[in-house]
Formats: sequence, C-alpha cells, structure tokens
Amino acid sequence: MPHHSSSKKRVRQDDKKRLHNRYYKKTARNAVRDLRATSDKGEAESLLPKVFSMLDRLARKNTIHKKKAANLKSKLAKHVNSLG
Repeated sequence: MPHHSSSKKRVRQDDKKRLHNRYYKKTARNAVRDLRATSDKGEAESLLPKVFSMLDRLARKNTIHKKKAANLKSKLAKHVNSLG
C-alpha cells in the first residue's frame, strides 16, 4: 500500500478509471458481438454507425488502441457489405 497521500489518491483515481473504462469496453464488445450476429442487412446498416462511433470514442480516449479500433471497423464493414 502507498504511504504518500498523492500515491493514495492516484490509487483511488486509477480504480475509478478502471471501472469506467471496463464498462465502456464491455458495452462496445457487446455491440460488436450483436452486429456480427445480425443477418439482416438493413438492421446491420443501422447499427454500424453507432458501433463505429463507440469504437472511435474508445480509441480517442486511449481506452483501446486506435489501430484495434480501425481493424474492428474494417472487419465489421466487410461483414455488413457481405450480407445479402
């Protein structure tokens, strides 16, 4: 355990940030999973911008790496375009 008050505060802040990031990462993962499970092209096309904005927001805040977001967006776009 830390001894300095600033270190104690940093631990508190890190715990709070970890929970916050975990919630938004999990929400985005669920949205990606739901989009991949969709077989209706119209529904998938309506979900795509929402999922893209989630991933962009996580990448902008450095919760996920920007290239991971780009890779996910690319794969999701390919999936939606392949639907018939």
